Amino acid sequence: MDGLVLRTDDASGVVTLTLNAPDRLNALSDAMLGALADAFAALADDRRAKAVVLRGAGRAFCAGHDLREMQAGRQAEDGGRAYFADLFARCAAVMQAIPRLPQPVIAEVHGIATAAGCQLVASCDMAVAAEDARFGVNGVNIGLFCSTPMVALSRVVPRKAAFEMLTTGSFIDAARARELGLVNRVVPADRLADEAQALARTVAGKLGSAVRIGKRAFYDQAEMGLAAAYDHTGAVMVENMLWRDTAEGIAAFLEKRKPDWPA
Repeated sequence: MDGLVLRTDDASGVVTLTLNAPDRLNALSDAMLGALADAFAALADDRRAKAVVLRGAGRAFCAGHDLREMQAGRQAEDGGRAYFADLFARCAAVMQAIPRLPQPVIAEVHGIATAAGCQLVASCDMAVAAEDARFGVNGVNIGLFCSTPMVALSRVVPRKAAFEMLTTGSFIDAARARELGLVNRVVPADRLADEAQALARTVAGKLGSAVRIGKRAFYDQAEMGLAAAYDHTGAVMVENMLWRDTAEGIAAFLEKRKPDWPA
């Protein structure tokens, strides 16, 4: 698994994870899923990391599952049933790890993000895309409906748009992806890395503990009814208000100075 996901850290607390299988368009092979799971597990306990940029090496962000490995899985006595069940469970665990991370995760998308690769973009908290990036949940074109990618996609774009992508296998461009809410920003390809890093540094510059508690509350309340969501987030805000660093942040704002927060 070594070398399949490259990690770099900078002084501002931004961690960049690079999917590093460019010859396979960064497909989510068994090894790649394992490497991502390990990378996310390390981040979960890393208090120095304040924001994460997820990108792909080479010509593409991620082309989805490794179809050659999937075909090889058919050679088992059960025709691949156990392997496929395990594969999709492992992939689902990796996707669900992203919203559970304490740090916001920003997808930096170029080339294509297809099938489970599009699922990966949809699972990230934010996304910046190059103008020439394309997105698709195109498994239906080869007879495999993108049912698991549908979970993340249908939670971030309107249902009818998601259903059209899933049933036609058609690609959308970056501008349409922004219209639908799949990505936050679209920039020229030569500015992609800089824009993704700038967004990550902006997030990393905030009080890390506030961002962590806020990200957790964001996803928790999204699964609740309206009244329960207000009860939950009200309790979160009470906890947040009682922190020393929050009291300092408010005092600094009122006194028109920078807050004295820990690095």
